[in-house]
Amino acid sequence: PKCGYPSARGDQCENCGIVLEPLELVDYRCSICGSIPVIKKTKHWYFDLPRFSEKLRTMILNNDRLPENAKNFSLSWINEGLRPRAVTRDNQWGIPAPFPGAEGKTIYVWFEAVIGYVTATIEWSLMRGNQELWKKYWLDPETKSVYFIGKDNIPFHTIILPALLMAYDERFVLPWNVSSTEYLMFEGQKFSKSRGVGIWLDQALSYFPADYWRYYLIKIRPEKSDTNFSWDDFQKTINNDLNDNIGNFVHRVLTFIYNHYGGEIPKPHAFDESDNDLLSHIKATPIESGRYLDELKMRQALEVITELSSQGNVYLTRKEPWHSIKKEPEKAETTLYVASQVVKSLSILLEPFIPESAAKIRDMLDLKIQERDAWFSAGETPLRPGHKINRPKPLFEKIPDSKIAELKNKTKG
Repeated sequence: PKCGYPSARGDQCENCGIVLEPLELVDYRCSICGSIPVIKKTKHWYFDLPRFSEKLRTMILNNDRLPENAKNFSLSWINEGLRPRAVTRDNQWGIPAPFPGAEGKTIYVWFEAVIGYVTATIEWSLMRGNQELWKKYWLDPETKSVYFIGKDNIPFHTIILPALLMAYDERFVLPWNVSSTEYLMFEGQKFSKSRGVGIWLDQALSYFPADYWRYYLIKIRPEKSDTNFSWDDFQKTINNDLNDNIGNFVHRVLTFIYNHYGGEIPKPHAFDESDNDLLSHIKATPIESGRYLDELKMRQALEVITELSSQGNVYLTRKEPWHSIKKEPEKAETTLYVASQVVKSLSILLEPFIPESAAKIRDMLDLKIQERDAWFSAGETPLRPGHKINRPKPLFEKIPDSKIAELKNKTKG
């Protein structure tokens, strides 16, 4: 009734997010059998959501970490006027309502869904043999809780969950941040299991390695606007970014070291301006990428890291160690020492994004890392001259056109 979306459900429109009653729909009828709803008198228990309107408004306005879509969506709900929400339903399945006089009724799923975060933490505490452990997370004001959701779930995490926590105990920590993405489309269409539009996890992993999917989905993560999965763009991104950029750089460097220096990191000599520039870039990358990660800007965090690999490729091409090794061996040794530091840095910084590939790079480097200090060691702790590496192997394979054509046919719906 608000946005004209033809597939709105009887409780909420998934397009604009407005909460609805079945009779508010433009053409209300059962999506399964097509029958028209029959109105019956019944008694329900409600959560007094309007009571928390101003507290929620203050919380949202004071949280400068919230993405614009989460902040604007939440404030529009409050400005339109929050409604009491029914806690019970006349269903035969579900959690029985524990209220006196509510026999035969069940808890509405929205009520127990988000508060399940607390329930799950309590269950975990009991499994650990410490029934008080959950309080360390939910009652400690230093706790920072972050929720990764799609935009259709914004009000459940910025309005309903905080209101429930406020109602139960003011000491509960409220959401510190809500990373709410826009929608991911599939070849210009909405994902639909019933129509066969899209890719499902079991299928995806049978088509390509997990790291291919992880990389591409982060690259197109809909952080500010809807984005589109395209088989052609998937192929282009994997071939260009993973194979030709990261994979090519790592293989060029390690193969050269393995073949020309007996698999040992060479000793550097005098650094020139380009050497120092790249070494400075190595130090700056975990700081810049880490800042984006703290802000939950995954795309930018990944772009900073792939740019380091791109600069490594440019550096190697300009230095031409395959020529200098013959007439200026010390220059070639310095070049490969610096380039190997980029490889080492990539093996750590890529871990959150493509962990299997990052582990393969560390295996080729014969590098062990301490997880607690790993991230910033990517810019501060160099591989030492004389460090022995293992035989290098290609990290990625290019995706051929024939494979993409086959998958387009399988997933077109």
